[in-house]
Amino acid sequence: MTDKSPITRPGIDAPDHRGRTGLDRAGRDLDRNPDVVVRDVELTSQGWHVLRRTTFDYRRRDGRWITQRHETYDRGNGAVVLPYDTERRCVLLTRQFRFPAYVNDHPDGMLVEAAAGLLDADDPQAAVRRESAEELGITLGPLTHVLDAYMSPGSVTERLHFFAAPYTPADRTGAGGGLEEDGEDIEVLELPFAEALAMTRDGRITDGKTILLLQWAALDGPFAPLAAVHGAH
Repeated sequence: MTDKSPITRPGIDAPDHRGRTGLDRAGRDLDRNPDVVVRDVELTSQGWHVLRRTTFDYRRRDGRWITQRHETYDRGNGAVVLPYDTERRCVLLTRQFRFPAYVNDHPDGMLVEAAAGLLDADDPQAAVRRESAEELGITLGPLTHVLDAYMSPGSVTERLHFFAAPYTPADRTGAGGGLEEDGEDIEVLELPFAEALAMTRDGRITDGKTILLLQWAALDGPFAPLAAVHGAH
């Protein structure tokens, strides 16, 4: 007797290990750009995050249509925050091991970064408050939205939401360090802002999101010359 039960595909028409279905639907219905027509979406890997290969027609500036095939890595969107203390002129950062940097020529893989994380089911503001409590042991007050940016748009779909927030020593209500059950082992660094900025110039800070936030703080944010004149909060 032949088994004629339908073949199910995890992540497509059957739940995968995270309970997801329809992962091959992402992008199929896009029509905001008349010069792009999506033809097919194929799942090539679906671990915690998802790698897709999408085939689409693209109309060049000279009017010719060509077919392209691109891989996109979908890890969700994220948020990052720079806590700063203008009274003591310092910022809170983290240090943790990053294997992708280590395998790509970083001396030891220990990166100094602003606290960040994926949104998961939270909105960006809630996500940075969550990550600040977990990684830095700090309870944030008012948030300033700095900008949103695609950090690696050639292959990664992630949009990162950037924030900054004032803090005082009294706001450090926990030990930080991240969640051990998630494999995190995070060192909390309170650094003079001038030193943190210098670290972006001499290579001690090589993380893009952190460099961007520190330069914003120096040029337009709480440590900018005009902010010092008018008083930063």
